[in-house]
Amino acid sequence: MKLVRYGAPGAEKPGIIDQSGQIRDISHLVDDIAGDALLPEKIAALKKIETSRLPVVPAGTRIGPCVGKLGHFIAIGLNYVDHAHETGAPIPAEPIIFDKAPNSVSGPHDDIVLPRGSMKGDWEVELAIIIGKGGLYIDEAKALDHVAGFALCNDVSERELQIGGTGQWTKGKSFPSFGPLGPWLVTSDEIGDVQNLDMWCDVNGERMQTGNTRTMIFPVAHLVAYTSRFMRLDPGDVITTGTPPGVGMGKKPPRFLKAGDRVKLHIQGLGTQEQLVRDYKG
Repeated sequence: MKLVRYGAPGAEKPGIIDQSGQIRDISHLVDDIAGDALLPEKIAALKKIETSRLPVVPAGTRIGPCVGKLGHFIAIGLNYVDHAHETGAPIPAEPIIFDKAPNSVSGPHDDIVLPRGSMKGDWEVELAIIIGKGGLYIDEAKALDHVAGFALCNDVSERELQIGGTGQWTKGKSFPSFGPLGPWLVTSDEIGDVQNLDMWCDVNGERMQTGNTRTMIFPVAHLVAYTSRFMRLDPGDVITTGTPPGVGMGKKPPRFLKAGDRVKLHIQGLGTQEQLVRDYKG
């Protein structure tokens, strides 16, 4: 099952994708794709819907981030061996956890907005975990039971803000629009082996990243269990799981985003995103 949120920013409604790929409205059944609506019993109820009887959403309607009202927007750093190598960082002995501001989340085709003075905007195609059943100290053997589904995420970064000065990753990864998420939340049963999904990212039509989730250092189940040691995971929380090699910072010479660039990214079974890059004008 593919769940989606559509409509104007801040006023998105919940939807479901039917067998023909159309968005169908489910706002009369659930308030939002968020929070307790992602509990296992709620997901099970949505799977029983006869989508052909639901209202069709007009083609061309904006698609928003596939999860609303984020509590935690957690990210994992350096979770692919080759990406750690290209950045010159050692292979981590345990997952590196940092936060992205929850309001950095944006729609999959919304513009990426570079902050004032941006010099080192960067792209990162990532698999995102959407939590269903929350908890503390989740057993790794049962961790996938706590996952409502998965989505495509672009963990947009501004490397000068991330690494320069005091070098806090959250600073470089939390600007509004730095978390394109979607187009869909795909429930776990539709994915198959989440540790064997191809992924890629293009910038201006040139392939920059090519990878597969099988090369993660720490797999999905471990990340869910590990993160739950330090914070309570709640329904609708998002954990984005790291990126394969090919980011701009790792190029020789480095390549960074500028206004007018177009970024396109894809993960097998999770859809495609495309964003135009522009400067902040506020």
